[in-house]
Amino acid sequence: MLVSNSSSSSSTVNVKMASDGVWQGENPLDFALPLLAVQIAVILAVAQGLALALRPLRQPKVVAELLGGILLGPSALGRWGAFRRVIFPPWSTAALDTVSGLGLMLFLLLVGLELDFRAVRRAGPRSVAVAAAGIVPPFLAAPGLVPLLKLALPPAPRHAAAFLPLCVFVGAALSVTALPVLACILKELGLLGTPLGETAMAAAAVNDVFAWALLALALAVSGGSGPRGTPLAPVYILASGAAFVALMLCLLRPLMARLARRAGPERAAALASSSAGPVVACALLAGAVTDAIGVHPVFGAFVFGLSVPREGSLAERAREKVAPLVSGLMLPLYFATSGLHTDVDTVRGAAAWGMAALVVAVAFLGKFGGTFAVATVTGMARREAAALGVAMSAKGLVELIVLNIGKERKVLDDTTFAIFVIMALTTTVLATPFMTALYRSTPTATTPETDGTELKGGDACPA
Repeated sequence: MLVSNSSSSSSTVNVKMASDGVWQGENPLDFALPLLAVQIAVILAVAQGLALALRPLRQPKVVAELLGGILLGPSALGRWGAFRRVIFPPWSTAALDTVSGLGLMLFLLLVGLELDFRAVRRAGPRSVAVAAAGIVPPFLAAPGLVPLLKLALPPAPRHAAAFLPLCVFVGAALSVTALPVLACILKELGLLGTPLGETAMAAAAVNDVFAWALLALALAVSGGSGPRGTPLAPVYILASGAAFVALMLCLLRPLMARLARRAGPERAAALASSSAGPVVACALLAGAVTDAIGVHPVFGAFVFGLSVPREGSLAERAREKVAPLVSGLMLPLYFATSGLHTDVDTVRGAAAWGMAALVVAVAFLGKFGGTFAVATVTGMARREAAALGVAMSAKGLVELIVLNIGKERKVLDDTTFAIFVIMALTTTVLATPFMTALYRSTPTATTPETDGTELKGGDACPA
């Protein structure tokens, strides 16, 4: 196994998969597989410990997992040279990122399997208006924020991103709402089954659709920034991506639905019981195709999940088999590795911290202001409208996907990446106490034990 060692040079070092043991004079942590096992165990232990510590504060698990990664990364323990060299040496980064990226692809497969277009179509005018009001103001603020970012944080020459890709990535990062985090917060506060909770979840579902469209746009406009990119590369990427989506949803999905109906209920149920392996394999293959197109592999896994028909329980059975592994192991690993890549120490000086405060303010006030205004205009009480605005400001998985891809594409430098991770953490951490303050004495709010709503994905708070 060849792993690039970027700590001292660009040379490639040969790293064996496993050692011959300490009795042969070898250190297992100098080999890929035992080191990866130790890294995963350390990450999960730290994340679980932080989750228990934050439980009295009713914080979603993503906060603990992301904080755990930041604690283990260059912002805290990673400053200790011995810890970094032994547990997270530079040559091990590729393997850890690959495993966490695989987990992300599987989770996006689950998201596609669970996303119900019928529920999005059933969303009432208020939910659609609330979703649009939460997306448009923050996204439109991006062109004004980007010049300030470039002024306050002069980038290194190799990170001098073009204006349009940076605008799209910043706008997408500011605009998204984390549907699983929102569901977890509402469930924790006993609001999931209330009219407020139903409106928030419907609006967040519509927001999710727009978020993935924004991510696809961000991937396309950044496609021509590579060393071999051509000026027409974004056009080719958009056209190829649109053709891929049309092929999956307009050809593959009806074909699979027809085969499921032709097989009959009994045969379809038998096939569905062993469907997890083929579904995962096809999702990974779809991810490889979108990577070849120039769009991130997670997009292919997500679109394939959308293309799996709901007839014959194929999607449900595959989700049941894959969800426990993803929510219990793979997804926490992705959040933690995002934290490991975050170096808060790069945010230095009054200008940088001022920009961090401004980004948090724009992300929160853009979401809150637009949502509150539309909710009150459509007849919602002011306190419920305020709670809805706070709930829609929570960030999570899609936010981190946008940020990590932006960093991979060299659109976001280390400082900008750290600032937006701080923003995601801040807005998510503040959502629960603000919601609690607004609804502490609400008589209509049900309790988590009695609202009767079950979250999907095998975890009460997956992301």
